[in-house]
Amino acid sequence: MHSWQYLTTITTGKSHRTSSYDKTGGNLDCVKFGANESHTLLDCQCTGVVQHIWITIHSFDPNYRKNLVIRMTWDDHSHPSVECPIGDFFGNGFGLNYNFSSPFLACAPKEGRALVCYFPMPFAKSAKIEVVNQSPEYDVERLYYYVDYEQLDSLPENTAYFHAQYNQELTQPENAEQDENEWSLLREYGNNPSNKNNFVILETEGAGHYIGVNYYVNNPGPMWYGEGDDMFMIDGESWPGLHGTGTEDYFNTSWSPNERYDHPNFGLARIPGIENDEPFFGWMGRTHCYRFHPTDPIRYQKSLHFSIEHGHDNCLTLDLVTVAYYYQTLSPKSQKPLPPIEDRIPRPVPTASDVHRWRTAYLSQNPESPNWATGHQP
Repeated sequence: MHSWQYLTTITTGKSHRTSSYDKTGGNLDCVKFGANESHTLLDCQCTGVVQHIWITIHSFDPNYRKNLVIRMTWDDHSHPSVECPIGDFFGNGFGLNYNFSSPFLACAPKEGRALVCYFPMPFAKSAKIEVVNQSPEYDVERLYYYVDYEQLDSLPENTAYFHAQYNQELTQPENAEQDENEWSLLREYGNNPSNKNNFVILETEGAGHYIGVNYYVNNPGPMWYGEGDDMFMIDGESWPGLHGTGTEDYFNTSWSPNERYDHPNFGLARIPGIENDEPFFGWMGRTHCYRFHPTDPIRYQKSLHFSIEHGHDNCLTLDLVTVAYYYQTLSPKSQKPLPPIEDRIPRPVPTASDVHRWRTAYLSQNPESPNWATGHQP
């Protein structure tokens, strides 16, 4: 069905909504639940498709966007297809809130606090969507939400289910010298002959297609973080059938960008700098890149392994978090468990004081190093 036909064709589908509206007819249109408790947004037994989700939250937990987890389970499957910190899923990383816009996900005004999803989510028998409060001490004071879905007579043959996979890692230099030699500043580049030490964005089994990622990088140094190649290994390939040329290239940008850019299918939703009350030293700090594949999905019949280098030759220490979005058959294996909440707390951004301390420590250990202040060269 063409897009115009979808908008102009009368069908037998029946529209439904669950929401947090005040059942008494008052204006307290929210729910409250405690630490280590959950609230179910949708629990239905029918055939249908979730078409729209809107959520906004009030919590005194400073890390609520990491400690609240959105969980989605289709057809009473043995494990969820989505289990992800709520901020990262909707498009706000680092436990922060800021405006983000795409056709599929949005963090909308005020200040990115309205969380919106337009990914269609079909189900054959049942659908359950929950928000789980993993905070050990803070209640969710107010949770407002809409979940709009359409009940259908049946689903088309070969309909795939919506999934999202969360991954995070504090990477380490994996080159032979175990140091951060980016842009050949210390010596010639090394080679990376495999994807062995790459950061893994998506690893899954089943038949389906990958459709996009939110990529959140907290860079503890001022060097460009994006020389790493993207690598897709499809259906058990021994070498990537889709091999890219660099992080900025996969995200459809170029030449080490550090500026906001909002295309519907790719861009940089957040960059470090003064506008975010962060010091600006090169590419140091928190950057959010995104890429969606509505017209160029990555298809697979058995499995998909998608990874990316952290710097050329996996030479950089980066605090990386990703959420990959994909449609496929219900997976025979559960995703790996989320990291404990203490490990999900965002690491701080280095400051000017940190840079000064690092420089002083370096000069004290390397008395013959170049000294800008005196013009001395060894």
